[in-house]
Amino acid sequence: MRVRPLRLRTRLTLWYAGILTGVLALYVGVTLSFLYLSLRRELDANLHVEYEEAEERLHPGPDGAVRFVGHEYERRHPGLVEVWATDGTLLYRSERLGQEGLGGPPAGTPEVSPVSRILGDGTPLRVRGRMHEIGGRRVLLRVALSEEGFRHEWDLLRLGILLGLPAAVAIAGLGGHWLARRALAPLGRMAQQAEKLTAEHLGERLIVENPDDELGHLARVFNLSLSRIEDSFAQLRRFTADASHELRTPLTVIRAVGEVALQDQKDPERYRETIGSMLEEVDRLSRLVDSLLVLSRADAGRGIHRQELSLFELVKSTVSLLEILAEEKDQRIEVAVSEDIRVEADPLLLRQALISLTDNAIKFSPRGSAIRITVGRNGAGEAVVEVGDEGPGIPEADLSRVFERFYRVDSGRSRDEGGAGLGLSIARWAVERHDGRIELQSEGGKGSTFRIVLGSGPTGAESQGGP
Repeated sequence: MRVRPLRLRTRLTLWYAGILTGVLALYVGVTLSFLYLSLRRELDANLHVEYEEAEERLHPGPDGAVRFVGHEYERRHPGLVEVWATDGTLLYRSERLGQEGLGGPPAGTPEVSPVSRILGDGTPLRVRGRMHEIGGRRVLLRVALSEEGFRHEWDLLRLGILLGLPAAVAIAGLGGHWLARRALAPLGRMAQQAEKLTAEHLGERLIVENPDDELGHLARVFNLSLSRIEDSFAQLRRFTADASHELRTPLTVIRAVGEVALQDQKDPERYRETIGSMLEEVDRLSRLVDSLLVLSRADAGRGIHRQELSLFELVKSTVSLLEILAEEKDQRIEVAVSEDIRVEADPLLLRQALISLTDNAIKFSPRGSAIRITVGRNGAGEAVVEVGDEGPGIPEADLSRVFERFYRVDSGRSRDEGGAGLGLSIARWAVERHDGRIELQSEGGKGSTFRIVLGSGPTGAESQGGP
């Protein structure tokens, strides 16, 4: 049989009632012990007073005997008295005791501290005894007080407390259940609201009733998470729409060129041009798919393979790869390396970032301009690679968005010039995977400078040359 788990407010109530029961039980135990000792101490104090009164009634007789003036004592006091001689002779016993004594003749060391005894009829007594010397004769004086009043008062106190404890726990449990239900009511309302949230209604937010308490803090955190999820869904939808558009365009061109080529008979030279045009679109499509695969790897959070490498060698290989693109636009790639900085990095990812930034600079720089790549360190000792161009720059309103996927500063720019808008996104991901950052400095009409900043690493020998 499967036991259904208890609700949170029921568990809180049970914990509260259990802890309260333990605390009250401890308190009741200590209180009862204190009351018992207090009542016992009060009874012993009264017994001490009675004993002193009885001592005053001991007098030496004319024949050397010791006599106890009992009739006057018993008329005024509730105590019971018994007097014994050391030879075992009973000198006096209260009439209320009858033939039953308080302890018999003295034997050995008589009691000094009060002790409890019970008579044959069940009457509980508190007895105190001590040796006295009267007129040169030693006698044992015992005085007793009934414990019935003490025990009756003790029983009433114990009964009242023990009966009140379950009632107090029951009342506290009901109050705790009410408080738990009241305190958790906002949580229940938040849960009901959260159940209504779907991918189509991510814009809704939980109501923050009290922003200063824990539940209000939970609601704020939940709303913040909803905002992030909503942004992620919006980015995913935008990414899907942009990717679909970017994929559809070259496919449409390939299909259109192929259909036109099939409709008309052309000479081999025209067929070669048509096939070349289709291959250009296939190449553009392949680059786009490769970029999407890189971003998919980024979203999957795949690890990187670090190794020690030279930033100079990395920049050199990047320049040799893209130099032909710059020559087509009569551009120059100038490299300045102050020192051969070595870092722990994934060479493929970091080169991908450099390729993206350099390719971006080539695309947006005018013909005959220069692309500047600088390798060095900043004031904090971090490795820095700067890629600067002489392009039109980036408006200030677009600076915070240029790293978004498929974002283009100039939406009217042709596909040949602008690309798919994924290069900078890939570059930022690659650098951030190395715990670095990309900084952008740009001003309209004065070009842009992208700066890759990596953690400080070991330095090698200084290099004066470039690629």
